[in-house]
Amino acid sequence: MARDKSAHHEKIIAAAWEEFMTYGFTDASMRRIAAAAGMSVAGLYKHFTGKEEMFAALVEPACQGLIDMYRQEETAERMAAHDGSLTDKWEQGGEARLAMTYIYDHLDAFRLLICKSAGTRYESFLHDLAVEEEKTTMALMELLKEQGVHINDVNPEEFHLLVTTSISAIFQAVVHGFNREDAMHYADTLDAFYTGSWQVLFGY
Repeated sequence: MARDKSAHHEKIIAAAWEEFMTYGFTDASMRRIAAAAGMSVAGLYKHFTGKEEMFAALVEPACQGLIDMYRQEETAERMAAHDGSLTDKWEQGGEARLAMTYIYDHLDAFRLLICKSAGTRYESFLHDLAVEEEKTTMALMELLKEQGVHINDVNPEEFHLLVTTSISAIFQAVVHGFNREDAMHYADTLDAFYTGSWQVLFGY
């Protein structure tokens, strides 16, 4: 964790973001970051233990916030399944727009995460998010089956690929440099495309 929130610390954060965006994590230089922040390398290490901790300080809060948002949505879906309103919730859609709004509220962090995280523990973030989404969706389908609802059997490998694709699709707006307005329009398109597709896939 970062050790303080001083003016020096904020200069380091700004310099680190520029360095990582320019060179990526692997080729980023602590020496260049220190110079850009107006301090020695030794002074830099008083704030962060190394590049990994520095990169984490830039992306971890946004990552955790997105994970928390997905978990809240999953909880809402389970509650809707229990009270019989899941179909209505799905037909309302909006999950991609919800995610896109959060992403664009924290765009600097997600630009680093998606485009410059190779060599960090965050490079598998999209895969890890897709795996969690896959598990919770299958658990939801099992809950519906227990309630006597007919659910189509789905090939697990195919489902994994479809979930991975749907998660990746959201972040393509970041990869391709969409502005916020275009990203929101794209999110609405994704919602329209995937909402009906999931219902057809599961037969629910």
